[in-house]
Amino acid sequence: MSARKLQLLDVQAFYGKSHILHGVTMEVGAGEIVCLLGRNGSGRSTLLKTIMGQVDARGSVRFGEQQLMGAKPYEIAHAGLGYVPENRDIFAKLTVHQNLLLGLKRGARQARWGFDDMYRMFPRLKERQHTEAGVLSGGEQQMLTLCRSLMGDPDLIMIDEPTEGLAPKIVELVAEYLKALKDRGIAVLLVEQKLTIALEISQRCYVMGHGQIVFEGRPADLMANAEVRREWLEV
Repeated sequence: MSARKLQLLDVQAFYGKSHILHGVTMEVGAGEIVCLLGRNGSGRSTLLKTIMGQVDARGSVRFGEQQLMGAKPYEIAHAGLGYVPENRDIFAKLTVHQNLLLGLKRGARQARWGFDDMYRMFPRLKERQHTEAGVLSGGEQQMLTLCRSLMGDPDLIMIDEPTEGLAPKIVELVAEYLKALKDRGIAVLLVEQKLTIALEISQRCYVMGHGQIVFEGRPADLMANAEVRREWLEV
């Protein structure tokens, strides 16, 4: 199990001349599920992309002793971070099995996850392992994206809106999957709109508004704070 902590200090991020993130400071402990909440446009997805080196940014992003700010996305992935974007970046013309194969990270360490783990967790993927990924349902594609990221054996995985557009039964499956990650010592930084799921599975939560952290605490603290929910979360 990795004991490395993800720590952000005064992170600023920009799209061209637009200043999107304004001094974000936060952390995700080893083996911890932390949810990142906020309305659309609050900066949550930009924060994940910034951590992965995909956005012009400054400040400090450390994973354990390693400084990630300024590193290339592939270097950040090799440092032990996984990223599941909102748009489900699957390879449509490749089969399910080939997509999972592409997630494998070559290296000396014995991976915590293999094909058998993925197919046991999501039997539907096993049934469709020789099917082109482009013809899978939205829920199946989401499962595949999650599993492909896991095949890279990350110590921390960042997941952007995993339950978006999924049927309630699949949402429950994704929640179980996230708990299974924690049980194997993998930290999770979760961007999620569904408050009930996010608060049920996370140990701590941050709320973003206008590119800043406006609340941090335990799920129970957020549920007890009607003012924060009204101001920053409710539509």
